[in-house]
Amino acid sequence: MSAIAGLSTIAAEDRLAKRNALVLAVAQALSGGNNAVIVLTGGIVGALLAPDRGMATLSITMMVVGMWAGTLPMGWMAANYGRRFALQMGTIVGVSSGLISCAAVMLGSFALFCFGAFCGGLYAAGHQSYRFAAADTASEQFRPKAVSWVLAGGVFASVIGPQLIIYTQNLWQPYLFAASYIGQAVLAALAGMVLIFLKIPRPAARRQGGGGRPLMEIVLTQRFLIAVACGVATYAMMNLVMTSAPLAMVDCGHSVTDATLGLQWHMLAMFAPSFFTGNLIQRFGVNRMVLTGFALMVASALVSISGITVAHFWTGLILLGLGWNFAFIGATTMVTKCHGPEERNKVQAFNDFLIFGSMAIGSFASGKILATLGWIAINEVLIPPVIAAAVLLIWLALRERRSVA
Repeated sequence: MSAIAGLSTIAAEDRLAKRNALVLAVAQALSGGNNAVIVLTGGIVGALLAPDRGMATLSITMMVVGMWAGTLPMGWMAANYGRRFALQMGTIVGVSSGLISCAAVMLGSFALFCFGAFCGGLYAAGHQSYRFAAADTASEQFRPKAVSWVLAGGVFASVIGPQLIIYTQNLWQPYLFAASYIGQAVLAALAGMVLIFLKIPRPAARRQGGGGRPLMEIVLTQRFLIAVACGVATYAMMNLVMTSAPLAMVDCGHSVTDATLGLQWHMLAMFAPSFFTGNLIQRFGVNRMVLTGFALMVASALVSISGITVAHFWTGLILLGLGWNFAFIGATTMVTKCHGPEERNKVQAFNDFLIFGSMAIGSFASGKILATLGWIAINEVLIPPVIAAAVLLIWLALRERRSVA
C-alpha cells in the first residue's frame, strides 16, 4: 500500500509540475525576446550613441553583467517571498528595461542606454531561473523533462525577438528601434501576466524559519562542484564563441545576412532539442547526455578551426548549439539533485551566480581574443575547459559506481 501511495503522490506532483512547466515555457517564449532585442540592436545603437565606436557593444556586456548581478538577489527573494513573487519582480525590471532603452534612444544618451541593457540583464537573471522553477514541484523522474519544456520556449523566443525588431525598427521615426524597445517592454508585461498562473508552494522549512544545510556545506560537495564545473564550461565557452562568430564571419568576407542566419541556426539548435532532451536524459542518464554535449562542442570547435567558409561557420554554430543544449540541461538536472526543497533557492542562485559570472568574463574576453589572436584561437580556447569538465564528470561517475558496488 505504501508503494501505491508513493506512486500516487508522484503522479499528483507531476500533474502540478506539468502545469507549471507549460506556464513557464510560455513565459520563456515571451521573456526570451528580451535578450534577442538587446543582442541584435545593442551594437547598432551603441555605434550611433557611443563617444567611441570601440565601445559600441558595451551595452551587450552590461546585459551579461546584469545577469550575473541579478542571480543572488533573485534567489534571496524566491527564498523569502516565494518563487512567483521573485519572477514577477523581475518582470517589473524587464518592463523598465525596455522603457529606459526607448528613452535613451530618444534622448541620445549612451549611458542611459547601457543602464537599460543592465536592467535587461537583471531581468534575464529572472527568466534564466525559470528552468529551476519548473523543477521545484517535479518528481525526480520528471525533472529533466520539466527543464527541457521550459527551455523549449526558447525556440519561440528566438523567432519572436527578431520578428519584433523587423516589424518595429522604423515605426517611430527618426528614433531607430525606439518602438522595438516599447515592444520589448510589452513582451515582459505579457510574460508577467502568464506567471500569474504559476503555482509553487514555498518550502515548509523556510516558512518555519529554517533553511536546511549551510550553503558552503552543499557547495563543497563533489557532485555540486562538478555540476557547476559542467555548467560553467558549457555556458561560458558557448557564449565566448557565439559572441565572436558574427564579427568573425564579416571579417572573413561573408555578408551580414550570412552572419545573421548563422546565429539564427545556432539559436534554434540551442533550444529546439529541448522538446526531447528530457526523454533522452531519462533513457540514457544525465552523465551520458552531458558528455555527449561536450563531445558536440569539441566537434564544433574542430569544424570551425578546419575552415572559414560559410558552411564551416554554420556547421560549427549548429553543433555548438546542440552541445550546449544537452550539456546545460544535464548540468541543470545535476544541480537539482544536490539539495533538498528548503535549500533549493540559495543553491540554485549560487549556481547561476558562478555560471553567469564566468559568462561575463567570457564576454569581456571574447572581443579581445578575436582582435588579437583571431577566430581559430577562440575555438582553441573552448577545448581545454570542456575536456577538463568531461574528465571530472567521468571521475565522479566512476567513483559513484564503485561506492554503489
